[in-house]
Amino acid sequence: MFVELDGQGPLHQQVTRSLREAVLCGRVAPGERLPATRTLARELGVSRNTLLQAYEQLTDEGYLVARTGAGTFVASALPGPAPLHGSGALHGSGEPGAPGPATTRATRAPELSSYARRALEGAPRGRVSWNLPRRGVRYDFRYGEPAYPDLPLETWSRLLGRRARRASVMRLAYSDPAGTPELREALAGYLARARGVRCTPERIVITRGSQQAIDLVCRVLIDPGDPVAIEEPHYTGFSYPLAAHGAKLVPIPVDESGLDVDALRASAPVRGVCTTPSHQFPLGGVLPLERRLSLLEHAAETGAFVLEDDYDGEYRFEGRPIPSLQGLDADENVLLVGTASKLLFPALRIGWMVLPEALVRPFCIAKAYADTGSASIEQLVLADFIEGGHLDRHIRRSRIKNAARREALQRAVETHLAGRGELVGTRAGLHGVLRVPGLPSSRESELRRACADRDVGVYPVRAYYTTLPATTEVLLGYGALEPADVDEGVARISEALASLGV
Repeated sequence: MFVELDGQGPLHQQVTRSLREAVLCGRVAPGERLPATRTLARELGVSRNTLLQAYEQLTDEGYLVARTGAGTFVASALPGPAPLHGSGALHGSGEPGAPGPATTRATRAPELSSYARRALEGAPRGRVSWNLPRRGVRYDFRYGEPAYPDLPLETWSRLLGRRARRASVMRLAYSDPAGTPELREALAGYLARARGVRCTPERIVITRGSQQAIDLVCRVLIDPGDPVAIEEPHYTGFSYPLAAHGAKLVPIPVDESGLDVDALRASAPVRGVCTTPSHQFPLGGVLPLERRLSLLEHAAETGAFVLEDDYDGEYRFEGRPIPSLQGLDADENVLLVGTASKLLFPALRIGWMVLPEALVRPFCIAKAYADTGSASIEQLVLADFIEGGHLDRHIRRSRIKNAARREALQRAVETHLAGRGELVGTRAGLHGVLRVPGLPSSRESELRRACADRDVGVYPVRAYYTTLPATTEVLLGYGALEPADVDEGVARISEALASLGV
């Protein structure tokens, strides 16, 4: 019998599945007449209605053809035969199970574009994700995430519920690809007072996180072969999409004050510069005013764009947050990128770009082609959150709590790692870098394993270098840990170093 029931699901689905497989695998030939539904139902021990459902479904799918007064036939035009149950055996017409002629038709998979080939070649091993693996350790110095218990989620949920209940037809339809007017208006005010940004709502484009903004910069401003300067070490969210789009990466060294602008000026001209001036990622330097002005002057002289990633500029613990680079730019060469991921939570997937006026339309068109616009209900909730003063209050509270966590980290390193480890990059942001002069970078994985054995998670910096550093450096994110846990975690890092002879 060419129909075999597998016992999985309703009978009519089992019959449909088996018949479809019989057709595709050649156990019944194209054009062959199938048994009458009464006959086949009797052989299978099922009702005739079950067979009628299966025949009707496969007729709708195009596998069978019903001819009035003649019966039901296998369609003449079908896909080539496929292996049955992974056995590799192909069967043609004739007796059930009888081997048929081998298929010789050559097949070709679609060829990848040059972009896709570059993306595959440059992508990190495994699944590409910005979410760090959760190792289940007690003292996890993971970075890039907030302290979730600190979030005003009750307020957020209330605002979300109100917007959802009041959603009109207009709000449920497609929205402006550049973002809702309410959020752009709210952001223009917030960025002006909190980050010193100079813009109007019309120059803001809402994106799905800062990463989409970076990808849009690559699409709109970069051609294959264009040289683009990146910091060394650098945020790989810059380098991966740049390389995929065919840019030539030009690493520029950084020091304790961020990007070395003199080194940039000494290099060959570049199409653009990607930088994190308010808190260099990963080493944490804060670009001083003299270098900011020099960078802007260089961009104006050469016609280069400057992509400023202001990912956590609100969190500065020595004086007021330093205003954005964009706020100093009189020549409109700076594109500022920001995100709600560090201010609230990553799953929100709301970022923004502040663009020179001449670039607004090209970016809006590219954004429309990419996704027709970001989710609007969440944008409206964020606008309400900003306009209601909730974001400013949340940042003020978070800054106080994070200052205590930062102080705990500095004190713990001084207490437990005196002379063995150097903490850098904590003037701003929510992470620091622990540099271990006595441990070469080739042994960095040993340190991470020794820490994991002691229930501590630390994260390598080496992935952000184009050329490996001489000594081990690990990222210590402290934004999601309480001060007591920070101290205990560093104490255990000290034990891990001791086990390695440091």
